[in-house]
Amino acid sequence: MIGHRFRGTGLILVAILSACLTGCGSTATGAGSTNGGSTGTSSALSGKVSVFAAASLKSTFTKLATEFERVHPGTKVALSFAGSSDLVTQIIAGAPADVFASADAANMDRLVTASLIDGAPANFATNVLTIAVPSANPASVHSFADLAKPGVKVVICASQVPCGAAAKTVEAATGTTLKPVSEESSVTDVLGKVAAGEADAGLVYVTDIRDAGGKVKGIPFDAAAKAVNTYPIATVEGSKNKRLAAAFTALVKGSTGQRILASAGFGKP
Repeated sequence: MIGHRFRGTGLILVAILSACLTGCGSTATGAGSTNGGSTGTSSALSGKVSVFAAASLKSTFTKLATEFERVHPGTKVALSFAGSSDLVTQIIAGAPADVFASADAANMDRLVTASLIDGAPANFATNVLTIAVPSANPASVHSFADLAKPGVKVVICASQVPCGAAAKTVEAATGTTLKPVSEESSVTDVLGKVAAGEADAGLVYVTDIRDAGGKVKGIPFDAAAKAVNTYPIATVEGSKNKRLAAAFTALVKGSTGQRILASAGFGKP
């Protein structure tokens, strides 16, 4: 009888131990599943990414920001547009940028030299100059050489701005010397003066003409091919959210970004 009792007790202990192990196993598996879910959640992008971009990118990057926020709920893209040289100055001074997209390599190189870029910049688009004139074209501007005619009020970008540097390159290539009535800090400022009738003509990018919505007319010229601007993008070294910055950069370089850029008139890098 005693033997039977011990044998029964042993069976009960085995059953209890088995149940405990099964329960513990289930708990461990559950914790693993929870961690897996947490890992998935933590890998999801969230927070704000601050993007500093050349003024000529305003229309396209606004669309890209909307697309980014749609694809990644819980994110916010804060956009700042200005001349590339002004943006570089701001970043060097400590402005909280996560991503920088320049309208030329020279301004990006300033940040690379200052060790303010994380990794190597990637080229994502190209652009060329064109002549913007008011719809009525009162000064009868039809070529780059016409910009140098007496009495023609021309507005261009300052030489440190990519569109201004490109204008200087075209001047040298064509042997034409322009005498602008003003030099602006961004291409959008040039476009604004032409659209407002404050200038007879201005040098802007082909993409700016599309954005103008008929307020100005574009006059292409062959020598524009002498000064093709290549646009690089990179994560800023001081970024507080480099994962988000890398994801936005990937969108710009990817098929969706390239489609939006192409529709705006940008060329391939």
